[in-house]
Amino acid sequence: MEPLRAGDPSRIGRYRLLRRLGAGGMGVVFLARAPGGAIAAVKTVRSPFTDESGFRARFRREIETARQVDSRWVVPLLDADADAETPWLATTYVPGPSLAEAVDLFGPLSPASVRVLGALIAEALEAVHGAGLVHRDVKPGNILLAPDGPRLIDFGIARAPDATALTSSGVIVGSPGFLSPEQARARSGRIGPPTDVFSLGCVLAFAATGVRPFGSGGPAGVLMRTIYEEPDPAALPQDLEPLLRTCMHKEPDKRPSLAGIRTALGGSPGSSAPSDWLPAPVTRLINDGAAAVLTLGEIEPTQLSASPPSSTADVADTASPDAVTLTTVAAGHTIGRRGFLRLGATVGLLAAGGGAWWWRTRMEPGPSTPSGKGRPRPELVVAFHGDLTGASKESGTAQLNGARLAVDRVNARNEYPFRLRLRWYDDGGDTRRADELAVRLTKDAQVLAVLGPTTDACFQASEKTYTQAVMPVVSVSVGVDTLRSASRYNVFHSHAALRVTYELLAVPCVRYLGNHVDARRVFLVDDRAQQDFAWSICDQSEKALQQNGRNPTMAHVGPGKVDYAALAAEVRSARADAVLFTGDASRTAGFASALSAARFTGARMATERALDRRFLTSAGAAATGWVIATGFTDPTAHAATRAFTASYRSRFGTSPGWYAAEAYDAAMFLAEACDKDGAALRERGAIARRMPEITYAGITRTVKYEQGYGYNHDALFEFEAVDGAFRHLGNYRDAAVS
Repeated sequence: MEPLRAGDPSRIGRYRLLRRLGAGGMGVVFLARAPGGAIAAVKTVRSPFTDESGFRARFRREIETARQVDSRWVVPLLDADADAETPWLATTYVPGPSLAEAVDLFGPLSPASVRVLGALIAEALEAVHGAGLVHRDVKPGNILLAPDGPRLIDFGIARAPDATALTSSGVIVGSPGFLSPEQARARSGRIGPPTDVFSLGCVLAFAATGVRPFGSGGPAGVLMRTIYEEPDPAALPQDLEPLLRTCMHKEPDKRPSLAGIRTALGGSPGSSAPSDWLPAPVTRLINDGAAAVLTLGEIEPTQLSASPPSSTADVADTASPDAVTLTTVAAGHTIGRRGFLRLGATVGLLAAGGGAWWWRTRMEPGPSTPSGKGRPRPELVVAFHGDLTGASKESGTAQLNGARLAVDRVNARNEYPFRLRLRWYDDGGDTRRADELAVRLTKDAQVLAVLGPTTDACFQASEKTYTQAVMPVVSVSVGVDTLRSASRYNVFHSHAALRVTYELLAVPCVRYLGNHVDARRVFLVDDRAQQDFAWSICDQSEKALQQNGRNPTMAHVGPGKVDYAALAAEVRSARADAVLFTGDASRTAGFASALSAARFTGARMATERALDRRFLTSAGAAATGWVIATGFTDPTAHAATRAFTASYRSRFGTSPGWYAAEAYDAAMFLAEACDKDGAALRERGAIARRMPEITYAGITRTVKYEQGYGYNHDALFEFEAVDGAFRHLGNYRDAAVS
């Protein structure tokens, strides 16, 4: 729970708001009290969604869905208003962790606990299906644990099986890793009660072992494994393996009924959970949460500023009366027993960030401004976490140097209400070291934000630590999907990824092949050596080309040795007029040479994995004309980055490498996030909450958060191989090929 913030209402409907429970992509959830004293969770919706066509109709559907379901094991709806200026709904508050949190904190549940969990959630789903609905998002994060049994929540995407007015075909709805093959294939016509059975099987496997049945990593790979592969044996406990395998059958009509599952797990209609069904640590956590709620008093809206005030006068303008008293007493260094008791609640509100700010600004000397005039500027510490000695050291070093230039600029400009101190840390591209670094940096109270990591693997290794600590992280070269970490760990999403996800590289490929060269028969090569990266690009390209009336053909090559001549023969046999290859530099070079030998003259495209001198030297003349789609720009090639390039060369004696200019923008974006109305933010959570609110016009792109896309979905560029070199063509929308 967090204190209310500036701008939060004091009431919603008949509910007085007490605390914030969390915030996600859709809106904010508050802890609230009804007039009779009942505690509730009130979910509100952000204004951008309320303006979307059809939103209120979908929200009314969620309300009606919740009202139709009658089960002890489903969190009941108390009240709602879909037509309010800010739509909201209130449900009973369950002071327990989600299943995802419990397994993450304390490990898998015992076999007996899993059986109780499965039987009662099966009963809950029977009530859902009895109302003519399908939940469609049964996952550990949507199951809360209480002493008397689990509770199923979140009907935001539940709908009747035949209700299609608000659901478009070809759209995947649900959470990869726990959704069914029919959902993964976006086959809405086949979604029904067996869909929830498949998800329940995945949930019980995770609860019993802590292992996701279809692995982790990028959503595209998880979806592919869900469709084509059997569940990971490590996710299947021996005593439940036959039942769970049947639940996760690829064919919906081969899955068991919920009544059958309940019986197999030893449950019966109307059964209850035994008093000791949960592990003792989970029960203690629930009891602590319940005690904290019971001790809450009536809390007036605090109107506390998200940034620390700069003086006692500022406090008087922005804080509650008790907070003003706190400041006054602190200034006099005396306080009586009555005053201490009266200020207890306020001290609790300020403890999350205000108290530390007050101590630092009054007890610690700050550095002077460059001019020596005006108020001293506080120093904020930012850590650079990257690969400086491993396989990606060139990219990591370029990013570090770009960030150093940005810090120099911030510190030289008096308009920023702070100075930055950049510390850098090397993980060497090693995932174990990356996680250890994340633990170390989150424990360092001085570190307010992190730039990095450099590689996908190191990001994924440290993501959980950073996310759960609400550490603001701005990454530059991470291309895996990062938007799901908030829902995965049930906390505020504090990561800003400034490069596009890999699957979006399909966008410039389709635009070039379909619009620029008007290719009709495109031959797509999914190079399995690149795993999810290649598959997601080919899959997205195939769908988009088909929608545009093209005729794509997809081929798959294994991660081992490739018969390039045979692959080129397939291209000719398919009468293709364009190819898209997703391999690295050496494999793209082999394919380019084979195409040249086969006298293929159509358009040729590759991805950033091939943007390497090795492609040019290995392919030789066969490289000429290849167009390569990337998520980074060439800072030496256009006017917007000329000053940066000159400064980089002067400072470091070399031209900026890939991602150097993007890292400069990342550091400047972070500096903007630390500046709130001319005051320095000195609390990690405040900086993380500020990041999606700002727009920063950088030298490589404009950084702005957009719901569903993240911080960047249009920073896509193209290069062409010409005369033994790569020529930068610019943003894919503007690129022109000679």
